[in-house]
Amino acid sequence: MGKTKNLVLGLAALMIAGSLSACDDGRSGAEGAAKQLASSLAALDVGSLAVDGKDAAAANEQLKAVFAALDPAKPSVESGAVKLDGDKASVPLNFTWKIGTAQWKYTSQAALKKSGDKWAVQWTTTLLEPDLKDGEVLDKTVTPPARAEILGAGDAKLISYRPVVFVGIDKTTIGSADPAASASKLAQLVGVDEATYVKQVQAAGPQAFVSAITLRQDGRTITDQQIAAIPGARAIPDSLPLAPTRTFARAVLGSAAEASAEQIQKAGGTLKAGDIVGTGGLEEQYDAQLRGQDGVSIKARPQGMTDDQIKTAKPDPRRVLFTVNTKPGDPLKTTLDPRLQQLAEDTLAGVGPASAIVALRPSTGAVLAAASGPGSNGYNTAMLGQYAPGSTFKIVDSLALIRNGMTPDSKVECTPTITVDGRTFKNAEGYPASSLGSVALRDAFAHSCNTAFISSRDKVSQAQLESAATSLGLAVQAPKLGADAFLGSVPASADGTEHAASMIGQGKVLLSPFAAALMAASVAHGAPVSPQLVLNPGSGSPSTGATPTASGSPSSSASATVSATPPAQAASDKPVTPAEAAALSDMMRAVVTSGHAGFLASVPGAPVGAKTGTAEFGTDNPPKTHAWIVAVHGDLAVAVFVEDGGLGATTSGPLLKSFLTAAG
Repeated sequence: MGKTKNLVLGLAALMIAGSLSACDDGRSGAEGAAKQLASSLAALDVGSLAVDGKDAAAANEQLKAVFAALDPAKPSVESGAVKLDGDKASVPLNFTWKIGTAQWKYTSQAALKKSGDKWAVQWTTTLLEPDLKDGEVLDKTVTPPARAEILGAGDAKLISYRPVVFVGIDKTTIGSADPAASASKLAQLVGVDEATYVKQVQAAGPQAFVSAITLRQDGRTITDQQIAAIPGARAIPDSLPLAPTRTFARAVLGSAAEASAEQIQKAGGTLKAGDIVGTGGLEEQYDAQLRGQDGVSIKARPQGMTDDQIKTAKPDPRRVLFTVNTKPGDPLKTTLDPRLQQLAEDTLAGVGPASAIVALRPSTGAVLAAASGPGSNGYNTAMLGQYAPGSTFKIVDSLALIRNGMTPDSKVECTPTITVDGRTFKNAEGYPASSLGSVALRDAFAHSCNTAFISSRDKVSQAQLESAATSLGLAVQAPKLGADAFLGSVPASADGTEHAASMIGQGKVLLSPFAAALMAASVAHGAPVSPQLVLNPGSGSPSTGATPTASGSPSSSASATVSATPPAQAASDKPVTPAEAAALSDMMRAVVTSGHAGFLASVPGAPVGAKTGTAEFGTDNPPKTHAWIVAVHGDLAVAVFVEDGGLGATTSGPLLKSFLTAAG
């Protein structure tokens, strides 16, 4: 029985072996060779392949020469189904090239031949590209579109191509002169670092133009004659996308210039030297929309012909294999008013610390101006700054109190000081004694009595403060804004001194100047305002406009908090009503008619309503303070902020008056 069983098993094994042997017609070897060929072509290196009809090294050399113009791109290559015919096989090779933002796809056919137990590829030029002829290589021409403009209100050109000159040393024209000496003279003339520029010129090749500086054509004081007097120095006219001035809305709009080496490296092949890209602000955020799409043409050209020979040849000896049409960028339309933006910047020109002026149109939510002063050092203080708002937050307090049954005429107690859990709070220095005692809420608001609002803390929970803030458009998403902005952070829970501090816009309550202007705009509108800066957001639009993700850094003050904030909710479930807004407007008007913003009474036009704010920060004794003021003037809502600026009424107030008076 054992011998019979072994015989059966042996016959079965023999039958299986015979079956496998019959199926092994060489397909697995051909398929393996096809996959190895595809992998080698994808790596642009066939030096280790078995090649029939050409030396492997020569085949590898031809491969690299054919595709040299596409460097640094490499294709994705996949082998298809192998067709077997005895010792021969054929296989399709599916090539995919990423050319900028486009894809070039084609299929070539490879022939394989078995010799012994190995498969070798039959080398031909069409293996690399089906329409390629012997003696041809690829040629790539890229045609970038002009960068689209950023427009303001009324389609005013905020960033548009404006004439410039590239000033530098052209080493092809320097002759026998000393390049270092010329570089030194030019650096001194245009005001760039002399030692650095001399090194750049010395290190550059004999055909290089080494740029020293790019000057705006309009208003430049360095003349062509001064430049030409230096051997090898040249001024090359050109144009670049620029704002009206170097500083105009720079923190909001950003800038556009030739891509840096770092940007090119990070782009993974979508950028090349000479491409214009956006840096910072809307230029970077909407770079894809503004830049458009390069036109690309891949042609077959005779190997060995120079570019000059190609240009003079009639007809053009090149053949088009693949083309992508140039797609112009789409202009980015914004609501910025060039006149008001420039006025805001001019108003802040002499302010030393970080500062901001933001102006909104309450009826539409349009952002008319968002200026950050020179002390912000390029940071977008206007939209991204995070600061304790001080007494401007009493607008939120008052709404919460009104919702709990109070009116502007309700009495509150304004005392010189108030102590909460051992911490003493007081009013601002110089608070008028005549405004102490039992006063109307309107008067406490007009004179900004801290103790009156803190003493009312038991009438308003922290959750109600948060609700009132969102009712005015704070700490909620801004789906129409189209730009990064910090819309405020108000904690939902706080007890003791923390809750007391919230009542005067301190503690963990934070607003940006943009958010403060939005708060005032919602009062003027009688409903929460949904702000809008970008009118046609395409590629690059943020999902909410509520979380700052700006590049750069805030000013040096530790008070400019930029830590993570809670995610903003979609919208308030209890928006401010017209009646509530009317009561708040009444109180804001009292700040001008009887409070300490009386200086705004002389502003021509519609009556002004305002609220000042002074927020303490730091550990100094006495503490440093931020200066705030918000105002509504007809269909205009404005916030003015000065970091480390003293009192809101005396520092930000005059800036606001100047702005409103000139704004008209």
